[in-house]
Amino acid sequence: MHLDQQSQDADWNGTVPSAHDARVVALVVVIAAVAASLNLPYGGPVVAVVAFGVLAGGGIGSHLLGERRLRRLTDGLVERWAAADAQIDDVTRTSTGLRTEWVVHTAEGPITVSGLALAPISKLSIEWSGTGDTFSASNVERDLDRIAAEWRREVFEL
Repeated sequence: MHLDQQSQDADWNGTVPSAHDARVVALVVVIAAVAASLNLPYGGPVVAVVAFGVLAGGGIGSHLLGERRLRRLTDGLVERWAAADAQIDDVTRTSTGLRTEWVVHTAEGPITVSGLALAPISKLSIEWSGTGDTFSASNVERDLDRIAAEWRREVFEL
């Protein structure tokens, strides 16, 4: 897997750190609690607790899979940029912990890669110097080379 491979660039260590979104986890827990509370009159407390566990566990698992997918896509973008001789200094996650977001530090300025990390509906956003675009994660997986080339031209060749 690319997440642990070393890049050709001496400054970048080749890894993209984990970046979980506390807002998505909180939303999943609230929705699971509401859905489980609807089971209370029909199945009792046991069914409500089981429903909460299943829904919360499935939602958190979906978030973890979505985060891993976005991290893998971010790694793919950065790896392609570094292979095309772009100077990648570092890839860091934002310190707030409230977004699935990474900052790619380059000589041309920071590039922010973020998105919605929920496996079935994952979205990836790229922003640099006020210019941004959002893609479906499945589209990025299909066209990663093309998207990386377009953003390389946008950022590194202007």
